[in-house]
Amino acid sequence: MGLWIFCEKVRIRPKALLNPKRPTLIVSNHPNSFLDAIIIGAFYQRKIRFLARGDVFENPIFGFLLRSIGMLPVYRAREGREHLHRNENTFEESVTILKNGGIVFIFIEGICLQTHKIQAFKKGASRILMGAHQKMCFPDIHVISLGYNNFRGIGKNVDVNIERLSLKNPIVTPKDALDFNKKVFTIMEKNRTIPKNNLYFKKRFLYFLHLPYYRFIENIVAQKTHQTVFYDSVLFALLLFTYPIVLGVFIGILWALDIDSIILIFTFIWFPLSIKSVYGSWKLF
Repeated sequence: MGLWIFCEKVRIRPKALLNPKRPTLIVSNHPNSFLDAIIIGAFYQRKIRFLARGDVFENPIFGFLLRSIGMLPVYRAREGREHLHRNENTFEESVTILKNGGIVFIFIEGICLQTHKIQAFKKGASRILMGAHQKMCFPDIHVISLGYNNFRGIGKNVDVNIERLSLKNPIVTPKDALDFNKKVFTIMEKNRTIPKNNLYFKKRFLYFLHLPYYRFIENIVAQKTHQTVFYDSVLFALLLFTYPIVLGVFIGILWALDIDSIILIFTFIWFPLSIKSVYGSWKLF
């Protein structure tokens, strides 16, 4: 529901791949921070275990919360080479998940840059596959190409293009791993589409009713995420968790004014859904 309101349109092709029956390794580009994982996790119909940047897990509270929703830490050299050995545990756990018929998701670029250009790939995905193949586990491989019309705020269009990659031979040698990355890169480049940047908000009653709340949250997020790639994902999270409170306060005011209960129920349901009606086209908000 949150994504339905936050995004004008999420186009997924083909939708038939969203419910894999076999163990599956999903690899994707990474243009928009945690929002990428939120979108993929919301639309796939089975639970997905995500590999996420390891430094976030160092905070005990964040680490607990991230693991509770299925995320696994993967460390990069830029976060300290002394942590790299800990990746072995994550890769082994990923192989175990695949052997048990689960789904593992990894951002194959290993870094988030808010750009439409595909970045150079890291070794994580091929290492997981190599470990799985050594244990006679041959998962399906889904290659996802993500494209956004913009990286700033509500009402965005997102293209999610998925293709199943079939490997004729297992990954055994470093050359096999390089060949795998080349195949993924070719598929990702071929399928990547960028939605047109053609959104504006119709300035009607609902627009002005929501605008003070949205601007307040937007300004907080802009300050907290200055010069980082986390703007969209933090904005989505704050809207997701604060809007029910705002809605509850609004309904409480109407209740205190002795508004009929049927009108209260209708308002509670209609008010958030009606946000979609302010989306239009041609220019940005």
